[in-house]
Amino acid sequence: MKTNILPAIKLTVFCMLFFMGIYPLLMLGIAQLAPNHGKGFMVEANGKKYYENIAQKFTDDKYFWSRPSAVGYNAAGSGGSNKGPSNPDYLKDVQGRIDTFMLSNPGINKSDIPSELVTASGSGEDPNLSVQGAMVQIPRIAKARNMEEKDLKLLVEKNIEKPLLGLFGTEKVNVLKLNIELNTLNK
Repeated sequence: MKTNILPAIKLTVFCMLFFMGIYPLLMLGIAQLAPNHGKGFMVEANGKKYYENIAQKFTDDKYFWSRPSAVGYNAAGSGGSNKGPSNPDYLKDVQGRIDTFMLSNPGINKSDIPSELVTASGSGEDPNLSVQGAMVQIPRIAKARNMEEKDLKLLVEKNIEKPLLGLFGTEKVNVLKLNIELNTLNK
């Protein structure tokens, strides 16, 4: 028994020192080398500061809507709903989002709604949409802002972020940056 207890105590002390001291300091040091020193990327608009890498809630018809959030766009409580795709509550939430989207976007077929516009992301904080997710909203926004659809399409195309190194990920559009630029075009 003594031969097992001493190594277990040593391992416990080592793990405590490493994971509670050395590892966090190492991550803090690495973060200091990152842009903005690990504090996130800030965007300022209308005198307010926003984190561009955290989803913001947009529900007005004159804006591109963000992906739904399972945590109410609260960065302090990041997390998914943990409801499976056959869960009745989950299906009710998704159907409610589909109905809301269809009501605000007449003329769009249900099959044309990208899944990210009606399902929350795993973290509940995804600030990006697919290009299709932004493009499908153009008719609603054009009508609400009395703008040409082609101008909005050009704006979306201008804000497309390419995959990392052209390989990793997919094309995406940051909704916050897109809406801030939209406000500069038409108020």
